[in-house]
Amino acid sequence: MAIHKDSWPAGTPVWVDLSVSDPQASREFYADVLGWEFTASGEDFGGYFMALVEGEPAAGLAPPMEGMDQGPHVWTTYLGSHDIEAATEAVTGAGGSVVLPPMQLETLGSMGLYTDPTGAVFGVWQYGDHTGFNVYDSPGSVSWCEAMVGEFETGKEFYARAFDFSYEDMSGDGFSYAMFSVPGGERPAGGIGLVDGEQPPYWAVTFNVPDTDAAIERATARGSRVLMEPYDFEFGRVAVISGPDGEPFGVIQPPAEAPAG
Repeated sequence: MAIHKDSWPAGTPVWVDLSVSDPQASREFYADVLGWEFTASGEDFGGYFMALVEGEPAAGLAPPMEGMDQGPHVWTTYLGSHDIEAATEAVTGAGGSVVLPPMQLETLGSMGLYTDPTGAVFGVWQYGDHTGFNVYDSPGSVSWCEAMVGEFETGKEFYARAFDFSYEDMSGDGFSYAMFSVPGGERPAGGIGLVDGEQPPYWAVTFNVPDTDAAIERATARGSRVLMEPYDFEFGRVAVISGPDGEPFGVIQPPAEAPAG
C-alpha cells in the first residue's frame, strides 16, 4: 500500500466525497465493492463518514447538505490548495462560479464548491490537519479523476488559468481528451475530456480494484448497473458502474506491470 501523508501539490485532485440518500446502504455497498471501512460520524460534521483503506483516509460519504439534494448524485472531486481565498478569486477570474463559498472545518481545513464555465461542479480543499488522500495506487483508493467538460477548449483554458494545469493531448478520431499536470507534480494528476452527448458536465472518479470483473459482480448483486462494459487498455481493465443513488464511478484493475510514464 502506497502512503502519502503530506499535502499534495496545489491543483492536484486530493479528495472525493459523495452525498447519499441512505448512508447505511451506501456504506454497505462500498464496503462490499471497494473493501472500505468507515470512521464513526458525529453531529459536529453533519453525519460525514470517512472511508478508510487499511486505516488510511480514502474518500467521504455524507447525507446531502440542506437545500442541495437536487439533481443526480455524483462524486465531487476536490482540488488541493494552500490558499482557498486566492483559489476562489482565480476560479471566478477565469470564468467559473461559486456554488458554496469557502468554509472552515475546524482544524481539518477549508472547503468550497464551484462550477467551471461549462457547468462541471468541483471542490477546492485548503489543507489543514486533513491533507487529502493518504493512500494511493492501492485497492480501494482513488486511481484517477477527470473533468468531463461541456466544451473542450473552454474547459482546458479555464483549468489552466485557475489552477495552472498543463496538458498532454491524447485526442484521436471522434474524441477529445488530455492528461493534465500541476506545478510540482511528479506525474499526470488527472484528465480532461469532452462529455458524451446529452450528459451534463461533471468530474468523474475511478477507484483501484484488484479484479474489475469481481467488483462488477459484487456491485450488480447489490443492484448496480453497468454503465460502461469492462475493457482492457494500457493502464488496466476498466469499467463504469453505478452506486446506490445512481452515481457513476469507475473501477480499474491495474495491469500486472504498470506502463512506463
